[in-house]
Amino acid sequence: MKRWLKKLFKPFLDRKIWLRQITVAALAAATAWLVGDSLLHRGGLVAAIVCSLTIRISIHKSVREGFGQIVGTAIGAVVALITVNLFHFGFISIATTMLLCAVIARALHLDEVASINVPVTALIVMGPGISENTAVSRLLSTLIGATIAIIFSYFSHPSTPAGRTIEQIRSIGRKSAKLLSDISNGLRLDYTQQEAGKWLARGRQLIEMIPSIRSQADEATGYAKWSPLAPLDEAQLLAIRATAMEHTVVQVRGIARALFDASIEGDLPEDIRREISTALQAASHAITSKIDSVNEKFQFVDVTIADDLRIQAKTLSNSLLEHNEEISHEQMLRCMTIASNIKIISDSLDESSPALGEIEDED
Repeated sequence: MKRWLKKLFKPFLDRKIWLRQITVAALAAATAWLVGDSLLHRGGLVAAIVCSLTIRISIHKSVREGFGQIVGTAIGAVVALITVNLFHFGFISIATTMLLCAVIARALHLDEVASINVPVTALIVMGPGISENTAVSRLLSTLIGATIAIIFSYFSHPSTPAGRTIEQIRSIGRKSAKLLSDISNGLRLDYTQQEAGKWLARGRQLIEMIPSIRSQADEATGYAKWSPLAPLDEAQLLAIRATAMEHTVVQVRGIARALFDASIEGDLPEDIRREISTALQAASHAITSKIDSVNEKFQFVDVTIADDLRIQAKTLSNSLLEHNEEISHEQMLRCMTIASNIKIISDSLDESSPALGEIEDED
């Protein structure tokens, strides 16, 4: 019986954060309906809908989307009143409202979901039977729903934006270190092209995680800019660490690609494989040591981790040059690329790479 109950509740226990989020969203929507219906005549439904559209996993995202909802629907309501009075409720009024709300969402730099929510909420405000009184009532209901969503979003996730950034840095860092360790072990056992293909697939999966960690770091920085609960300098430091981890992941994927290409041309000599294996094991250990030190209060960068890895990369390069006559020129270039990848990883670990702070995004 105990085993059966454990099996029954395991899917929920494994998704505790998701369960918490949907529970908070349900309570927020119900609260919005209760408050909206109490303060306004039939205002509960609109408030509940807006609350459900606005609430996100963090207060920062909910504030941003709530602001967009309120501004967008306020303008949408004004546009709706004008167009309905001129053209009545129909094709032109709906098209005009959708067009202007889409432009407003773009101007406010809202994300894809919010860009859809703003015109949807505006259409709710301008629904059939619109008049000046009903438009104001629906607009106030929108304000109530968005406000309650912002309040409840604080409880949607147990950690702060900075805490979630740290979680993602550690998660992608552990996966990168594990991949390098597995590659290292595989090289000692004379790897095959099939194994190299699996390593490359795992490297590509890591690359797919980059947009998520980048978005989370941006959220942590944006939240710290207006919230007194989050120091801005610490959020900016975490953003640098997130960028450094992004660069590390790109190099890890590059290593997997180089070994896959090498496996197509032919087997590498055992002594070269062992040299690369040793260097990759050192890189794996260095990444693990780095992510274990990342937290919200961490300020000091332990440069010895990166320095030791640079020495390992240099040793690998020198060893490869000594075996220059044992492999083809193309294979040598691939192996030297791996040494270069490890060197770049070391620069990311101690955050000395100019690419971390001197590159500005284009508008």
